Amino acid sequence: MSSECLLSTAKERPSVKYLQLHAGMGPDSGGLRAFGESRGIRTFAYGHLGERAMPKDDREELLASPTLQRIGAAHGGRAAEDVALRWVLQSGAAASVRPTSDFELGGRSACDATSSACADGLRASARAFSWQLTAAEMKEIDAITSPKGYPTLFSSPGCPDSFFAT
Repeated sequence: MSSECLLSTAKERPSVKYLQLHAGMGPDSGGLRAFGESRGIRTFAYGHLGERAMPKDDREELLASPTLQRIGAAHGGRAAEDVALRWVLQSGAAASVRPTSDFELGGRSACDATSSACADGLRASARAFSWQLTAAEMKEIDAITSPKGYPTLFSSPGCPDSFFAT
């Protein structure tokens, strides 16, 4: 497991594990959260809508999820995107969010000087703290099995299958 390797090769014990987490992966993909949190390493999640490297069909599948759409409708017409973020936050992870769902790091961005899309997107994400999913809804989202995703591309140099391996 890359987390065991990370701990055996780290010069400083990490306090945060940065991993991708979205509906469809389950609440503890690969057991990374449980492993880290049992050792005092908190989860900081990215990619609640998947990552830009994720195939477009998978991203569309996530946003078209009947489960996320139905739960969003039950909470005042919230979008699947809102439900996906709330699920990550309510699971106890800190979350990194992009200003808009079409924001790309190092590429074209919806965030330019003539657009209010970034500010609007960040305000929408902040509203994720103003409501809650029920325990039954959390379990229902936990059980979604598609689209799959990889919890992390990164691990410690020197570990087998590391992103940094040569």
